[in-house]
Amino acid sequence: MTEPSLNNPKTVNAWCMYDWANSVYSLVITSAIFPIYYQAVTTNVEGDDKVDFLGFQVINSVLYSYALSFSFLIIAPLLPLLSGMADYTGNKKFFMKLFCYTGGLSCMGLYFFTSANLLWGIFCVVMASIGYSGSLVFYDAFLPEIVTEDRFDRTSARGYSFGYYGSVLMMVVALAFILNPVTFGFANDGMATRFSFLMVGAWWIGFAQIPFFTLPNNPFHLKPGKQKLLKGYYEIVKVWQSLKESHDIKFYILAYFFYNMGVQTVMYMAASFGAKELRLPDFKLIATVLLIQLIAAVGANLFARFSGRLGNKTTLVVMICFWIAICIGAYFVTNEYQFYAVAFSVGMVMGGIQSLSRATYSKLIPQNAIQHASYFSFFDVTFNLSVVFGTFTYGLIEHLTGSMRNSTLALASYFVIGLLFLLQVKSKALQKK
Repeated sequence: MTEPSLNNPKTVNAWCMYDWANSVYSLVITSAIFPIYYQAVTTNVEGDDKVDFLGFQVINSVLYSYALSFSFLIIAPLLPLLSGMADYTGNKKFFMKLFCYTGGLSCMGLYFFTSANLLWGIFCVVMASIGYSGSLVFYDAFLPEIVTEDRFDRTSARGYSFGYYGSVLMMVVALAFILNPVTFGFANDGMATRFSFLMVGAWWIGFAQIPFFTLPNNPFHLKPGKQKLLKGYYEIVKVWQSLKESHDIKFYILAYFFYNMGVQTVMYMAASFGAKELRLPDFKLIATVLLIQLIAAVGANLFARFSGRLGNKTTLVVMICFWIAICIGAYFVTNEYQFYAVAFSVGMVMGGIQSLSRATYSKLIPQNAIQHASYFSFFDVTFNLSVVFGTFTYGLIEHLTGSMRNSTLALASYFVIGLLFLLQVKSKALQKK
């Protein structure tokens, strides 16, 4: 077995380009344009936000939350087995491509989503979410195979920064079409909006060719035999045993599960909160989301520097405390300027906690391990399940109480629980050097 080449700038930049490629999905589809479009096409002229879905009457935003939860429930049991196969065969790129193309083509499918075919729209939302979350497992697993441990934090932050800048660029192009549809040959802004979903899929698949071409295939030069499915299962069992024996990874996974419930739910539902609770117009919501992305790029690099001085654990603790304050503050937001202040705060810690969480987990993986996809499958399954519980409970609380404010306040408790688990992690790799 040959060790892969590390710290090659060309390889690192190519790896970061997948963040550039797939982050347009996070911004345009999950955070900004699609939620607003979805809200518009699923609300009738009288302002009624209830829709008929498979014979059930449900609030449109609740249906959207449940659809996202369902997508993560589908992918969660599949990822460990697929990652075990990827580790056994050494072919992470195959699975990364499979999910990338699934997600990109599903985004393109949203071009055909109108008020007349809600089922098709929800189907594409589910499949795009599966493609996005599935590809991340194999993408993240490349991090410890392309750089040494001392570069985990900054490389992870660099990837997220690529994603934030790339998604903003794509968003500006989409907005130019949507705000000036006739100028660009569209019949109306609805047609231009749906065309932006086509562009997201093309951007995602197109720029993904850079990492697909450059990232190492089978970096450890493994020579798999037959029974790949069974061997893949054995790989994941070995990693599971390792996780059970590691005090720090167990508590970190638990901590990540809870605080990521809050982080991801805020990201997924922020635009809907501004639209329903504050009645903010679409252009202000989109401008706010763009601002969050640009600030997040700065925050990712800023907190990567802090982690170099304070250590990963202390830096994460500080950011979680910020998130708790943000959730409590959001409950009391009554005007758009307060909303902008909360959005600025979210942006500053959003990039930092996402990039540092990935880097921190990389440091906890045993240094002699080569089953990186299998290790990251548990990390990303935790991510997926946290989104399931986060978005589901957010929608459920809104459904029961009739207000998103109560849902937002509940998120603070997730961060508190995550903080308590994080304090149990004692690894020296996460402390100040």
